[in-house]
Amino acid sequence: MAYIERDGVKVYFEDHGTGPGVLLSHGFSASSTMWRAQVDALQDRYRVMTWDMRGHGQSDYPEDPDAYSEAHSVADMAAILDACGLQQAVIGGLSLGGCASLAFHRHHPGRTSGLMLFDTGPGFRKDAARAAWNETAHARAASFEAKGLDALGDAPALRIAGHRDATGLAHAARGMLAQFDDKMIQSLPGIAVPTLVLVGSDDVKFHPATDYMAGKIAGATKVMIDNAGHEANMDQPAAFNQAVRQFLDGLAL
Repeated sequence: MAYIERDGVKVYFEDHGTGPGVLLSHGFSASSTMWRAQVDALQDRYRVMTWDMRGHGQSDYPEDPDAYSEAHSVADMAAILDACGLQQAVIGGLSLGGCASLAFHRHHPGRTSGLMLFDTGPGFRKDAARAAWNETAHARAASFEAKGLDALGDAPALRIAGHRDATGLAHAARGMLAQFDDKMIQSLPGIAVPTLVLVGSDDVKFHPATDYMAGKIAGATKVMIDNAGHEANMDQPAAFNQAVRQFLDGLAL
């Protein structure tokens, strides 16, 4: 358990185990606590790093809305690898964390030894689709401002997230959950590292997105976890961990 600090903002991370590095990023309004079962399952062979995005969990909740962005998330991830003395790691994440992982690869392909994309999507090519997504993101921000942490859902990852208040979540919804261009989806054909695309069978809203990513990323491995929703790692941890372990064990790390 430690912190990195960038421009006066402290970002919480945990570092477990030894071996090849694996950096896991949580979904929006969750925190690093969602990865406990994965840390337990992988730390015997891998160095598993988890972290709390800005405005989440034990990280800082800056008042400046400009402190929340994809670029800041990528820089925070790179700083965590630096703090752990790692040049490369397998980069993985769920939902918003998957988007952050794709962004990290786009900016730091040489530091990405593999990608794991869980219950996530690659953004939008069409402006209208992106605008509709952003309406939802801004509505979530307004809900957090109006209701505080009562606006959190009842999903397991959210119940254990440990947020101190909802101010950071509102800023994160506008600056990190919202999307501003099509660079993420355009980057898919250029991904040359081994990639695992995983989705829960009940997470039907993300089936088209995960099918699209698996089709656009050369050599990607696609896995569907039965009887799992958007939090596939918590809904079916044994099956999820088996899929992740099989993927990681097959890499030349």
